[in-house]
Amino acid sequence: MTVMAERAVQSSQMSVEEFERIAAFAAKETDDAVRFEFLNGRIGVKKVADGDHNTIVAWLNKRCMQVRPDLDLYQGRGLRVEKYRDGRARPDAVLVPEEHFAGHGEWADPSGVLMVVEVTSYDSDTDLRDRQEKPVAYGAAGIPLYLLIDRDACTVTLHGDPDPGVGYRSSRKEPFGATLLLPDPLGIELDTEKLKQYVD
Repeated sequence: MTVMAERAVQSSQMSVEEFERIAAFAAKETDDAVRFEFLNGRIGVKKVADGDHNTIVAWLNKRCMQVRPDLDLYQGRGLRVEKYRDGRARPDAVLVPEEHFAGHGEWADPSGVLMVVEVTSYDSDTDLRDRQEKPVAYGAAGIPLYLLIDRDACTVTLHGDPDPGVGYRSSRKEPFGATLLLPDPLGIELDTEKLKQYVD
């Protein structure tokens, strides 16, 4: 990491523009081996996903496309999130109407996004990032649904009813193996039995 990047990471007053420059530089220098996010005024690092992690996203993609071929599921898509859109996140998957992101830059506005998905990683930042910060950021951005596939707890949690002040007003947690309904605007039923195969 450069001296400029190190100073910016240590500063509590980093601007979004500084973050975007650092993230773009890091993407080039590391060949996307790590990806940066900017939530609550601090940089977070997302490691490259393991095979089970990617397989879970592929499984979800197939389920969604079988029922709703009018939608697209993007992986690693950059979104502007948090109040006043001062945050930047790269959800593991973003479900949107077909061709929704055509013409968008690297960090897209979250309006029109139907659901974001995170699959927990086996790292020390998962609890803070996926279980605490992301529900607040995604809900404040007005994204209707946030699906957390938690490999540590072997659960799926669906957050809904976004509220700019608190994140999401409702959540439903089910163990792997349960059937989970992704309500309107999706109307997709997920049998999560298969997820039991993709945990350590």
